[in-house]
Amino acid sequence: MLFLSLITKRRSIRKFLKKELETDKINLLIEAALRSPSSRGLNPWRFIFVTDQALLDRLSKAKKSGSTFLKSAPLGIVVCGDPDVSDVWIEDASIASTFVLLAAESMGLGACWIQIRQRMHDDKETAQSYVSRVLGIPEGLEVEAILTVGYPDEKKPSHRKDELEYEKVYLNLYGKKSSGP
Repeated sequence: MLFLSLITKRRSIRKFLKKELETDKINLLIEAALRSPSSRGLNPWRFIFVTDQALLDRLSKAKKSGSTFLKSAPLGIVVCGDPDVSDVWIEDASIASTFVLLAAESMGLGACWIQIRQRMHDDKETAQSYVSRVLGIPEGLEVEAILTVGYPDEKKPSHRKDELEYEKVYLNLYGKKSSGP
């Protein structure tokens, strides 16, 4: 029941208090990322934990829109994958990201996913290229996302159960209504 309670209250948080994260909490987020499952145990992910405010400011410009709030977060986690290690690096990096988001929630922290893969920094450069240039990410590694983490400075209500899209769930065959609420 603890897990269901956790996922019920988790929301994307984009406003953070001006408060540094404790080292022990950062270490727990690292552990959560490294404990995530990976196809065939190949662990193609790499994580860059960014606490330097100047770098967070630069990373907040990674996309045309949807990344500016990163500059107010005390922690950004750049989630990368190595396609040479695994053909499902995207899935593995996404699972690891979800583990981090849920671990953050369990510690009373707020967090949000910023999509980088297949997004543009500006009219000429991809967000992937920009982030790689800012952080010195070697060629061959792909950037999936940046996760923002910090103490929340906003409260969002849980999504109500009657708002869930049960009509998108089927039983046995596509189109056959499930027995959900």
